[in-house]
Amino acid sequence: MSVQLDDMDADSLRCFDAAATTLRFRAAAARVHLSPTAFSDRIRRLEEELGVSLLRRTTRAVALTEAGQRLLPVAREALAPLAARRPERTLHLYNADTPDLLRRLERGDLDAVVASMRLTSPRLAYASLHPEEYDLVAVERRLRRPEDARHLTLVDVSADLPLFRYFLDALADAEPWPFARVEHMGGIGNIRRRLMDGGGRVAVLPRYFIARDLAAGHLVRLMPRVRLRSDSFRLVWRAGHPREAELMALAAELRALPLR
Repeated sequence: MSVQLDDMDADSLRCFDAAATTLRFRAAAARVHLSPTAFSDRIRRLEEELGVSLLRRTTRAVALTEAGQRLLPVAREALAPLAARRPERTLHLYNADTPDLLRRLERGDLDAVVASMRLTSPRLAYASLHPEEYDLVAVERRLRRPEDARHLTLVDVSADLPLFRYFLDALADAEPWPFARVEHMGGIGNIRRRLMDGGGRVAVLPRYFIARDLAAGHLVRLMPRVRLRSDSFRLVWRAGHPREAELMALAAELRALPLR
């Protein structure tokens, strides 16, 4: 196994490290603040990316495969500088939807969050990090005009913050499309997994997140002539935060990291 760490998702490496440390998927998922389903998806995507099995699971136990044993020290070495560079900072990963994160932020439970969202509250301040482009995708090309939506299912994050709005906003006529069904999955990992089930499902997803799926032909772009509206990742905090200067410095550091 040839390991190219520059091409890997650091969050997936953290999930792998947690699984290798606890040897229990539920405990590992809790350790990185993900649901068991989202955690399993992270591990599966990492294994697909590397083309090897890293963990051997049974009903009673989890064990590292030979490939997993080879990856573990390399992964830990790659992750160590992220913590060692600024040991005074504590970063937590939360599996939550955007409204919940904003409520925690405004209550003071969190100092800052990283998210792509439309901000309208004067109680929040932010610094832009990375632009985020979107694509309308599916496993097969069955959507060519609005009428085709009557036979398809739209998979989206939530009713309050739909990703499909990036597609509608790009059209001159932004009327709702007549999809047969709309499924809300709560997160882009869940949306991607649902799309892979097939069955006439379509979704809008961030381009960075599905770049490998598009290159491998697992997903296809729909209506590619429509240029979807873009957004950006932001570091968001409460306006007037006493450590705003430090948060601005953190934003500058995050801008220097690649988006994966």
